[in-house]
Amino acid sequence: MSQKKSNKSKTDDLVIDAVEVQPQTKFNIESYIAHNQKTLSYIVGGLTVIAGLYFGYKYLYLAPKEKEAVTAMYKAEDLFAQDSFAVALENANPEIEGFLSIIDNYSGTKAANTAKYYAGICYLNLGNYEEAINYLNKYSAPDEVTDIMKTGALGDAYADQGDKDKALDLYNKAAKKADNELTTPYYLNKAALLSYVMGKNEDAIKIFEEIFTKYPDTAEAKEAEKYLARLKQ
Repeated sequence: MSQKKSNKSKTDDLVIDAVEVQPQTKFNIESYIAHNQKTLSYIVGGLTVIAGLYFGYKYLYLAPKEKEAVTAMYKAEDLFAQDSFAVALENANPEIEGFLSIIDNYSGTKAANTAKYYAGICYLNLGNYEEAINYLNKYSAPDEVTDIMKTGALGDAYADQGDKDKALDLYNKAAKKADNELTTPYYLNKAALLSYVMGKNEDAIKIFEEIFTKYPDTAEAKEAEKYLARLKQ
């Protein structure tokens, strides 16, 4: 009986302690806020300023810049489509901003990022492989397709520069980034042809067979069939 009473007493004490602690905890929080109100106000104020600056930069500065950059891009892209790579790159025409100018004048915009890819391809076609690699590496691909194109273009630049091992690695990476009937057989074919040129006939056969088996309705499959007949003689 006394044991039960003792246990009951301990339980009551715990309940009392818990009840006593709650107001104390509340008081401590309120006390902390009261004593640090100025500091907290500075923090909240600072966050508000940062949010305001971000909003201002994004909507009041960057948005108008983006529109200007897109307008400039249309003209440069027209020249690019006509294979006028040098003019598209360096605004030889005073009325048209080239890709390099767009990159410099509209930094931070999506258009400026896209211009880096175009600049890389222009340099690639002009035979300046170092600059092609430089600008392609600066380009931030926003999706899977453009990432594949960037990787493949880097492969072309390294291949033309003479670094065949690096090029082969990039072609294989471009082929493996997605599985479709457009980019996959295209870059597999590049990898197979380069392997053939490098004397890696077994690797070339393996890749050509993959193209022929997995992507039979593509133009690359027809080419693969021809090379397989030659390599297996």
